[in-house]
Amino acid sequence: MSKVHSSAILTGHVQISDGAEVGPFCVLDGTMGPITIGAGTRLMHQVSMQGPLTVGEHNRFYPGCAIGYPPQDLGFNPDIAGAGCVIGNENTFRESFSAHRATLDQPTRIGDKNYFMVNAHVAHDCIIGNKCIFANNASVGGHVEVEDSVIFGGVATVHQFVRVGRGAFLGGLAGLSTDLPPFFMLTATNVAGSLNLVGMRRSGMQRADIDTVRWVFDVIQKRKLSRPNVLLALAQRQGDPIVDEYVRFIEAAKRPITPNTGSVLRGASKAAVSE
Repeated sequence: MSKVHSSAILTGHVQISDGAEVGPFCVLDGTMGPITIGAGTRLMHQVSMQGPLTVGEHNRFYPGCAIGYPPQDLGFNPDIAGAGCVIGNENTFRESFSAHRATLDQPTRIGDKNYFMVNAHVAHDCIIGNKCIFANNASVGGHVEVEDSVIFGGVATVHQFVRVGRGAFLGGLAGLSTDLPPFFMLTATNVAGSLNLVGMRRSGMQRADIDTVRWVFDVIQKRKLSRPNVLLALAQRQGDPIVDEYVRFIEAAKRPITPNTGSVLRGASKAAVSE
């Protein structure tokens, strides 16, 4: 059976699965859209949620979390439900984490086994993968896509519509307004000066694959090629899964690829990989 504290306030359509727990002074507002809480998920106390919202199994929400409320978008009517939020399984959300519901047809989405530290924020229409870590006060703007196993240092901030590739690392206090490819390390604002070698080794990646990532980093960051010429250079090793992953990432990029020197600000035309 589920366990709901007597001081919790549940309104509208709220479904609490067996084994889930809603602690003291939590507020679950299902009047705008349904809220579903999966088995084994625990809302410790003073957690606030608004639907439409689907939360999977075995998540833990610490005090002060606010999930599913309207986006911080002046053009969005907060009385519109929209597509809401969808959260997967086995995530940890520390104190005062917030995630806002979508403005478009697809929900804000958070995957599985992520760890969000104090005051981290996921904005509207974002897609967060699996096994990511957001340190204290890390924040992503609207429509950001974060692939699996990305680590955000404290207060790292990502501009709206940016993409962050698998296994990337964002250093603390750094800002990102460009697309950061897989396994690249953001060492300063809009500067990818290194690779996440520690992350690759800890993930069990083979030495040959790490060497391939080093080669790709050299092609993208050190040869100062245009984007079409980068793709031509990478085509030399077409069929290698690692190389093909970078090709797909670059081909889908709508923003500059993060360079290894200087700083690319919003609207800037110069980058290590440009159109």
